[in-house]
Amino acid sequence: MYVGTQLSGGKLEEVGDRYLRQLAQLGIVHVCIDPPGSAYTWTRDVLRRHIDRVQAAGLVLDMVQLPLPSSGIDKPHGSPAIVLGGAERDREIDGICRLIEDLSAMGIGAAKYNFNLLGIPRTTSERGRGGAILSTWRADRAEDGEVLTRAGQVSTEQMWERIAYFLERVVPVAEASKVRLACHPHDPLTPPGYKGMEERVLGSAEGLKKFVSIAESPYHGLNFCQGTIAESLENPREEIGDIIRWFGERKKIFNVHFRNIKGGRYSFTEEFPDAGDMDMPAALRLYKEVGVDCMIMPDHVPDIDGEAPFETAFAFSFGYIIALFQANGWDPYGR
Repeated sequence: MYVGTQLSGGKLEEVGDRYLRQLAQLGIVHVCIDPPGSAYTWTRDVLRRHIDRVQAAGLVLDMVQLPLPSSGIDKPHGSPAIVLGGAERDREIDGICRLIEDLSAMGIGAAKYNFNLLGIPRTTSERGRGGAILSTWRADRAEDGEVLTRAGQVSTEQMWERIAYFLERVVPVAEASKVRLACHPHDPLTPPGYKGMEERVLGSAEGLKKFVSIAESPYHGLNFCQGTIAESLENPREEIGDIIRWFGERKKIFNVHFRNIKGGRYSFTEEFPDAGDMDMPAALRLYKEVGVDCMIMPDHVPDIDGEAPFETAFAFSFGYIIALFQANGWDPYGR
């Protein structure tokens, strides 16, 4: 268990090698950073050059993102047919299987992905500590719940069929390749019928428990987003511990988005890790207790003032996580 972070290929092109060096200077070693461009264009040569670039900054590439993005079915370079259940899904699945095999050949042992139609719905942002801008979801203020996506009306049964179809074909390849597949929960849980979705099936702990039971394998698990799971709970502070324990004891946590919220089901703001409702030091101790062996990373930090708001907010979060490790006498660097 060690501190890490993630960066999209597009963001990498924006911030460049200087930011990679900055991560190393801040004590980050392990990262999930994508090569630029569509994942379907990544060859082994592309991956090799990317690994070399990351290593040149003093970092270790633990994981990349498959072309199943958090932004849903309209993301360029994604795999919409897989999530829509369309005629092209077998071709897309074949492409993902090839990617998994290439990752294995290049020594990359994990990939994360989303099985997401809606993206990440939010309502108007709110102000937090010192005026920081907080990503917010108030279901009772959502004005577009009747607007369907191009998926139309989607039943719970249809979503589980699409998920099972994908997992039954991809997980055996991941197992043979020894590449751990980490799926992110649906963010956030939305009311039944929102945008035509009968149920956001991966938006709750119960749905995630069903998910990890499909195509059972030590290489099939979760990008365990503590903040997203908390968003589905009535009392995140009291409930999150049992959920961490359930997935952790079954070795289904392949990386952790260590973020905090205020609020809960259908109504919350995303906070800095020290400013939300959950007891984050207790959560980290529990990850350690159940034997989690992966990156613990910030995610969705608030927007703050300053010349480099993205870099500054993440630097604060890195420092917070590293301090929690050291306060417990643990090495945060994966050595």
